[in-house]
Amino acid sequence: MRKLIWAISGILFLAACKSGSDTKTLPIFGERTPVTKTVDGKQVTDTLYQTIPPFKFVNQYGDTISNKNLDGKIYVADFFFTSCPSICPTMQRNMLLVYNEFKNDPNVKILSHTIDPKHDTVPVLKDYADKLGIEGNSWWLLYGQKEDIYQLAEKHYLTRVNDGKDGLIHEGWFLLVDKQKRIRGSYDGTVPDQVKQLIADMHILQLEK
Repeated sequence: MRKLIWAISGILFLAACKSGSDTKTLPIFGERTPVTKTVDGKQVTDTLYQTIPPFKFVNQYGDTISNKNLDGKIYVADFFFTSCPSICPTMQRNMLLVYNEFKNDPNVKILSHTIDPKHDTVPVLKDYADKLGIEGNSWWLLYGQKEDIYQLAEKHYLTRVNDGKDGLIHEGWFLLVDKQKRIRGSYDGTVPDQVKQLIADMHILQLEK
């Protein structure tokens, strides 16, 4: 179902070239709401796009991180857990490519949300970050209440997470979010070519006004 949602969104918002320009634009994913308002005495219909709502978590340093920390920045979000034996090691290895590309840019962030807050405490996240070679504040591993993380993942990032009889399950998507908190891309974090595309699209998004 989620792949179908992204496919439909991709059809609706295919990246295109601006008329008379070679500047590529990225799609805007998620639900749209038409809003009619009066401007200079005329009725004008505008479009409001789905955005990531306010949140508040704690990073690997014990610092509180909220949506306010992302104002004016672009970022990549994903979901993982430190004891994941399957796709997480591949995802984090590929995310290191993104980290190394943008770690010196203060206007680009990476947010990795643990879906196992019972085990992945702040010290555990810090140790995990150290083993990955993460330094500074460009890549935050985030801890929060389980219900908040799961709701954020499924309702707003449109990525599936589950804690059932078969254990913790999550999808391996890297989600690209713009300065207005809108999702602009979805990439399989286990596929190197898609991660390369993510990096290229991040450079495009940096130039967007």
